[in-house]
Amino acid sequence: MKAALVQTAPVSGVIDANVDALVAAVEACPEAELAVFPELFLGGYRLDLARELAQPLDGRAVRAVCEVARSASCAIVVGLPEQAAGGVANTALFVDAHGEIAGGYRKTHLFDRELDTFVPGEALEPLPVAGRRLGPMICFDVEFPEVARSLAGRGADLFVTIAANMEPFREDQELAMRARSLENGVPHIYVNRVGEESGFAFVGRSQAVCGGGQQLVLAGGGEATLLVEVPAAGAHDSRLSYRDHLRPELYSRRSAG
Repeated sequence: MKAALVQTAPVSGVIDANVDALVAAVEACPEAELAVFPELFLGGYRLDLARELAQPLDGRAVRAVCEVARSASCAIVVGLPEQAAGGVANTALFVDAHGEIAGGYRKTHLFDRELDTFVPGEALEPLPVAGRRLGPMICFDVEFPEVARSLAGRGADLFVTIAANMEPFREDQELAMRARSLENGVPHIYVNRVGEESGFAFVGRSQAVCGGGQQLVLAGGGEATLLVEVPAAGAHDSRLSYRDHLRPELYSRRSAG
């Protein structure tokens, strides 16, 4: 599967402009079967405007995303603030190449002031998109080994993490996203944003790695679109198939005494 990693900065708080940018980016990559955009891309990282910017999944902005997916025959993953029961969710929208919504993943591990802004997601399930079973994560989620391990155990064969990772946490997520692949033998697409917004400097460094954690493509700190052929899941060395070598009896045993 060929994927486009679209590392860019949204227009702060302007949904229509960001939808237009998404459409242009997808149309500029006719060979891509999957296009991935950053966390909260449709609205920007505006925690102060989350309620005003929140979109329903049957609304005009999402319909526009579905339409370009259909017309370009390209599946899309994009972040947005979603109208949800009880508030707003930080959501990754998954649309298939037929323009149908395959699912929406709500960020389960909220970071810092996000805890006061969003309702947390309650599900970790792979989504069938573009002939793969995509394991969704959003930014801080990738730093928890249990998230990726749960997704892999439920059949994910490609991790997709969208992020709005900022200074001073660049190295944290670079290490984490590669480790999640190595631990589980699952390739990984990681798309972070760039630019400055709400007092934060976002660091980019979007990348894709194979199931052994080796980098396939890597962006710098500016806007870029990377095209990559995503390999199948599997450890590069069977001796490093960590999930096959787990000893579950050790992890559930109560401590002696």
